Amino acid sequence: MEHVLQAVGVLEAVILRSFGPEGGQVLFTRDTGQAMLSRSGTRILTALHLEHPLARMVVECVWKHSSATGDGSKTFILLLASLLRLIHAAASKESNVSHSYSSTKAAEASTARHLADKLLAFGLKELDELIATGVVPYGGCISWEDFTVEAQTPSLTNNLCVQKLLRSFFHTRCGYTHCDFSSHLTCELLSHWKFKNQLPSFSLQLVSDYFPALHTPVSGFPVRSSRLIEGQVIHRDFATPPLKTDHQPVKAVVLTGSLQPTLLSTGDVLELGCRGRMKEERSILHFSSWMESSLQGIIAKLQTLGVCVLLSAVKQSAAVLALATQAEMCLVECVNEDELSLFSQLSGTTPIWDCSMIESEHVATLAFCRPIQLGAHRYVHVAFQDSEERITIKPCSLIICAPGEGQIEQYACALQDAIRMLLRTWEPMHAAAATTSKSTLQSHKGASLHTDSLTEETAYSSIAIQPIQKCVLKPGCVLSAGGLFELLLHYALLQHGHSSSVSPDLNIDASVSQLLANALLSVPQKIYSHSPHHFLESQRRVISFVSKFPNDSHPFSLVYKRENTISPIQVEGPLGDGKLSLHCCREGDKLSKVSELDLGLESVSCKYQLLLAVLQCVASLLKVDAVLPTHTALHTQSRRLTRTSWEGTEDEGED
Repeated sequence: MEHVLQAVGVLEAVILRSFGPEGGQVLFTRDTGQAMLSRSGTRILTALHLEHPLARMVVECVWKHSSATGDGSKTFILLLASLLRLIHAAASKESNVSHSYSSTKAAEASTARHLADKLLAFGLKELDELIATGVVPYGGCISWEDFTVEAQTPSLTNNLCVQKLLRSFFHTRCGYTHCDFSSHLTCELLSHWKFKNQLPSFSLQLVSDYFPALHTPVSGFPVRSSRLIEGQVIHRDFATPPLKTDHQPVKAVVLTGSLQPTLLSTGDVLELGCRGRMKEERSILHFSSWMESSLQGIIAKLQTLGVCVLLSAVKQSAAVLALATQAEMCLVECVNEDELSLFSQLSGTTPIWDCSMIESEHVATLAFCRPIQLGAHRYVHVAFQDSEERITIKPCSLIICAPGEGQIEQYACALQDAIRMLLRTWEPMHAAAATTSKSTLQSHKGASLHTDSLTEETAYSSIAIQPIQKCVLKPGCVLSAGGLFELLLHYALLQHGHSSSVSPDLNIDASVSQLLANALLSVPQKIYSHSPHHFLESQRRVISFVSKFPNDSHPFSLVYKRENTISPIQVEGPLGDGKLSLHCCREGDKLSKVSELDLGLESVSCKYQLLLAVLQCVASLLKVDAVLPTHTALHTQSRRLTRTSWEGTEDEGED
């Protein structure tokens, strides 16, 4: 237990430097002079050179959670450290040591393991219902319709609510300077990728899966030069001269194999006649002539179909380049697989391996295909013609600019994680708790964007934020940031534990709920570490507020303003510095005006999944009985992350 606490305590000390609204960025340097400056918890943890296997185990758990939700890595470490300390204290107080254990430490370890297992069982069985009854009624729902950037007017703040969710996220990842710009850019990106008659998770999953193909890094420019451009940027240059008519519709084909026919594979032997040297040379000439004529036939067939752009996944031969140049076809070689997959889905075509069997369904019609200069690199820029099947989206690519390559990587990771966070936000509670399988993630890449999938349920409201009337977590559930989730759940857990003393038949372990409730307080305590009396005041306000307005009789929202009128019920808010007041509304009243918190919003689904991940990590750590050193290098995921996290981090943080 001491080794576990020591390892997690070191990670906590590093994370605390960048946690909360007052947190700063952490600077890492190497002997070579390479530097990394970041506020991302995952980047900070994976950049550490960790030798202790328990520390590497924790970092791997954090990395897996962050990869799934895009958020919560720093809170993960804080909750983990707090839970371990409380479990250690509870295990040490056990006075009755079983005779089956040889020492007090062995008994404490067994007790700690037992508490961790009970905590995990409690989280998997009871936590979702507690959040639904004790936290969700004090939150609200943001609608997928809020991403329509064009609908923003001074009188409508729907989209601003989504931007507040994103702004609080970017504030903790990239700092205050560009959080508003990044949130607006993310909303604008998602508004172009909104699919009508589709669930929000479809669009968010697709953008998340194809994000490497959808963004282009450009160094040497300020961050605010980042923008969206129409169509798709293919991160390769033309292997043949580009088209001269770059503003006219063109036809393109995606190739997954070599255009030139190949009869021989690697290791095959071509046997020629041995009746004389002249006959042997003649056979070689006939074979070469046949290859050339076959290639000319394929080029002629492509010309017949009007194809003038070839996107190839492999490198083509010199003969293909020569004939394509003569036929005035532009060829792009070695295109990334994800980029070709995205191109095929957006164009509604099918890649082809053997061009001798090409048909019209393999040919895509583009609005244009031209070179584009982005920074020091030249790429291929294509745009897709509007069609009746694809009138709901406007395909676009994201150009991410920053002074240095390390900064670009930081902002790109933050944008991708923000999309992951939104994806989890629009998942129901039980769906968010389950780990998405690889096949499910890849199903979006295999499905065509032109086919209608699941329709969005009528439960999605067009109102930006509305009170939640039922004890279920609807997609888009959010809550004011700044520790409100932890304070509300802390109170709900205390009430849940108290019910065990009143009704013993409920089979509730009060010690488990009490332990988890106390651990949750570590998050708001760290948020208000610069002013401890603010934490105590916030905790008092939440308890007073929830006691005065129980969720079963007075549903209301504690989120953000929508109208200029306020409801008759006005209560001082649980968070803030005394200048904040919350205005709530009873059932049946109009959604009231709620004072804006500088800390923004946070996702309830992500918080729930974070708690489960922490409880699973605690149970896994305490199952370790001993650490045995070995002379064989173990290539773990965390070690690989440590090696790769330093790539391209030079000059990061300079703006």
